[in-house]
Amino acid sequence: MKPPLYFEAVAEGMDLPPLVKRPTIVSVFRYSAVTWNSHRIHYDRAWAEHEGYPGVLVQAHLHGAYLTQMVMDWIGPTGFLKKLAWTNRHFAVPGDTLTCKGRVVRKHAAERLVDCEIWEENQEGRICAPGTAQVLLPARETP
Repeated sequence: MKPPLYFEAVAEGMDLPPLVKRPTIVSVFRYSAVTWNSHRIHYDRAWAEHEGYPGVLVQAHLHGAYLTQMVMDWIGPTGFLKKLAWTNRHFAVPGDTLTCKGRVVRKHAAERLVDCEIWEENQEGRICAPGTAQVLLPARETP
């Protein structure tokens, strides 16, 4: 199990460990199925191309799920995700390499809260989903 991330170990300006995802046609289809998303651009290539896209699209909420996973992996089981928000700025398709990244922008010592800038970018460095996250971290116990 991953050791706890303590509030005292976090510094403003530090980077979060990146998370790399490579969605496939099958994973995009399965995400549509599990979320009951019946929009054809997520499973019907011909329809997506008719709409002007190069293929089926990664769902908006799957971008958010990837960002959430990155933050949760970083804070571990003792941290608490208080807020997460993102916007979708550019589409992604199966076969893209999507890298989720983040940076600590502010610490609130009294509440042990950490504000982060987060984003997902594709293999060309284009930002697909910028956002923010706020986490609550435990304090290191003193003897």
